Amino acid sequence: MLMFGMTEKTVLFLDENTQITEGIMYQFYYAPGSCSLAAQIALEMSGAPYQCVKLDFRSNAQRESGYLTINPKGRVPALVCEQGVITENPAILLFLAQQFPDAGLAPLKDPFKLAQINAFNAYLSSTVHPAHAHGVRGYRWADDEAAIAEMKRKMPEVMTECFGMIESEMFKGPWVMGEDFSISDIYLFTIAQWLEADGVDITQFPRVMSHRSRMRDLEVVKKVLAEQ
Repeated sequence: MLMFGMTEKTVLFLDENTQITEGIMYQFYYAPGSCSLAAQIALEMSGAPYQCVKLDFRSNAQRESGYLTINPKGRVPALVCEQGVITENPAILLFLAQQFPDAGLAPLKDPFKLAQINAFNAYLSSTVHPAHAHGVRGYRWADDEAAIAEMKRKMPEVMTECFGMIESEMFKGPWVMGEDFSISDIYLFTIAQWLEADGVDITQFPRVMSHRSRMRDLEVVKKVLAEQ
């Protein structure tokens, strides 16, 4: 059975009155339903003391000047630590695995296995997530309504191809990298959460479907999902 430490924290909403607590090791900026779920789960599993700041995408909070001073990209997640700000899920996940080695989130002493984890996470970040985004945020790539509609139409097909690759070629089982749980499991779970809404029949991918179910059964994951 996987056992992870869980932390007590405060959840804030980012606005002009937001006050960040001094002395907290990390401040974490996230938005419900977004890819920031991966980094938040990793934070909980690491046992790190942190404070959450929730951004309301419906009010375009990620584009407000207060947040842009933290992350000029206007995206989540963002993790503020003593040294500065870390953005992008692959970077935050690896950072937490390295900062909290006792959590066992990555094979830090095996360069090859760690490179495999980084390669898998890079695939999710650079290929799978953009495939999803083309369907739900096509306006980032085109102004023409017909082009945006075509990206939305194409998205389920491309996501199906991506998860076909994961199911048949990349997923080792029972966890992404085999017997040992890692940050790749957290990241895969996060993106697999979107499949039904993306129009993908997840029953085509029984290994991914089983993995998602086992992730949902973890107490730490239940806790984070309840806080979204």
